[in-house]
Amino acid sequence: MLARMTSEPEQQIGVGTQDAFQRLWTPHRMAYIQGENKPTGPGAGDGCPFCTIPEKSDEDGLVIARGEHVYAVLNLYPYNGGHLMIVPFRHVADYPDLDGPETAELAEFTKRAMTALRTASGAHGFNIGMNQGTVAGAGIAAHLHQHVVPRWGGDTNFMPVVGHTKVLPQLLADTREMLAAAWPA
Repeated sequence: MLARMTSEPEQQIGVGTQDAFQRLWTPHRMAYIQGENKPTGPGAGDGCPFCTIPEKSDEDGLVIARGEHVYAVLNLYPYNGGHLMIVPFRHVADYPDLDGPETAELAEFTKRAMTALRTASGAHGFNIGMNQGTVAGAGIAAHLHQHVVPRWGGDTNFMPVVGHTKVLPQLLADTREMLAAAWPA
């Protein structure tokens, strides 16, 4: 869906006091807010999107790269353009439950993600981390995933703070293609 931005304030008849704010509509975010495609339980067969993504083509699943134990995939609800996740193929919730080869490949894919993002988009820095458990902010707590969020000097603006909205300059399919091409062998 395309976001709509207007240069004139909308008439807000019947919805409150008219103000001078412009509106950036992002209705696609409702899927995330309403929990669409969230697992129905803790098991791998409970609708876990991280278990079904590997069954899709790279293009359809937004997969950037696949390893033996983990894969890199774009976040459907990114904080910034290029926001990706490193996900183990095995359905496991807790970081200590990863075995040695899974842990090693997750670390290696994180390094490759940083390299690809620097190559493809000139990222200046990164936020890297995992939210372990629902209380820690994990949107899908049943399947471990590590976020790699690229950052650029000066990329902070009023939109996330005031409008709780990120403006992304590129379609996810185009971002996936760009990062897959830049992914180190």
